[in-house]
Amino acid sequence: MREQLEQMGPRLRAVRHSKGWTLDELAARAGMSPSTLSRLESGKRQASLELLLPLTRQLGIRIDDLISVEAPDPRVRRPVISRDGLVIAPLAPEGSPVHTYKITYPPATELPELRVHDGYEWLYVLTGRLRLRLGSQDLVLARGEAAEFDTRTPHAMSAAGGKPAQVISIFNDDGARMHTHVTPEHAAE
Repeated sequence: MREQLEQMGPRLRAVRHSKGWTLDELAARAGMSPSTLSRLESGKRQASLELLLPLTRQLGIRIDDLISVEAPDPRVRRPVISRDGLVIAPLAPEGSPVHTYKITYPPATELPELRVHDGYEWLYVLTGRLRLRLGSQDLVLARGEAAEFDTRTPHAMSAAGGKPAQVISIFNDDGARMHTHVTPEHAAE
């Protein structure tokens, strides 16, 4: 918290500079002496609500705008899911509005059973080749190709060509539930 308060003065100065105002101009507008404002900006004077409220009003900002909020750790640390031979690595945090996964499809001689469920899927092939059966279409997508489809159309996917295929898949809520819902024994450590 102390570190956040230490950044208040420099942030106050930066906002004042962004408005093109001198120290004297802002001090006069806020009804304080230029030396008080200077000491606030340099961290030599403790900030108080009595001093900050007139400054923030004149600058058109909130007091919260002057306090640094530490950014949360952006790394996604969720367990990998192993299911039906697939390796599903979550790429977005739990509860994210966008459900993104890197899915590795193992080589397969037969296409899995066609499935139908509510939702949409967007995918991009990173490596290998992906066989996508979508309704009556039987497609093979190569590295760098993408597809988008309504998952109410019967569909199935597998790696094509005897090597695994790695795919980035993005689902809406319904699609994510269908593809990643597993019992605890299917979650990888």
